[in-house]
Amino acid sequence: MIFHDLISSVLAEREPFHHIWFAGDFHTPPKFSYQVNFPRLELVLDGEYINEIEDHERKVTQITAKAGDAIFVPPNCWNKPQWDTDCSVLSILFGRRQLGLSFVSKRKGDTGFYDIQKHSIQTRSGFAIDNILEALSSLARESHKKPMDELLLQALLQYCNTMLEKPVEQPQSRVQDLYQGICIYIQENFHRQITRDTIAARFSISPNHLSRLFRQQGHMTLADYITWVRVDRAKFMLKKYNFKLNEVATRCGFKDVNYFCRVFKTRTGRTPTEYRGSI
Repeated sequence: MIFHDLISSVLAEREPFHHIWFAGDFHTPPKFSYQVNFPRLELVLDGEYINEIEDHERKVTQITAKAGDAIFVPPNCWNKPQWDTDCSVLSILFGRRQLGLSFVSKRKGDTGFYDIQKHSIQTRSGFAIDNILEALSSLARESHKKPMDELLLQALLQYCNTMLEKPVEQPQSRVQDLYQGICIYIQENFHRQITRDTIAARFSISPNHLSRLFRQQGHMTLADYITWVRVDRAKFMLKKYNFKLNEVATRCGFKDVNYFCRVFKTRTGRTPTEYRGSI
């Protein structure tokens, strides 16, 4: 298992000078930033990974994370990678139902990634990992983080490897693993113009296979799932930020504001303006 080996290597090679950054959510996230409602951990394995994040003083700043460094992103916080340098990054998404792992490598000047590997497993709930993630999220709001940040990071990575070694339930079928991986991909990329064809190409399956997969595993269509993720994120943005409706629509991946308003009302029974006014 490549991800078990990668995490083991990170743990074995930790050094005192390695830095851990914590993302925040005080400022309005810039366009094309990564923001999901689950905790995320990004580990730089090679090269330089340049990001825009909030620092501990709530100022938006640009950081250069180097090999051995980590970025912890609490739920609904954001980071904005530049992806214009040579780098390899291991990302771990701690979702409600699955642990999603992604390894990507990028060369400076290339438009896409040259090495992409993904895996997902059933998430444990009611276990120590919940408390570790909560502790890290709480620590993000504190000015003094050392040495607690390093100890919690190592505990989190050790727990991830334990889950990879001993899944909670019976091993998932390849179909279930593929389905969960696609769900994670949609949750991370809902703000982009993703379609059935682009998602199918991303996972090297046919569009018809993708549609069947969602009908069989998700009990809803692919389009319905994408819309559900986008509307759920729109609810969050309407509550938290004072965005204009066209900005909410753009940031949630809708083609235009009129279409967004129609879909939102169909799904929630209220217009976005009515929803915001009821909060």
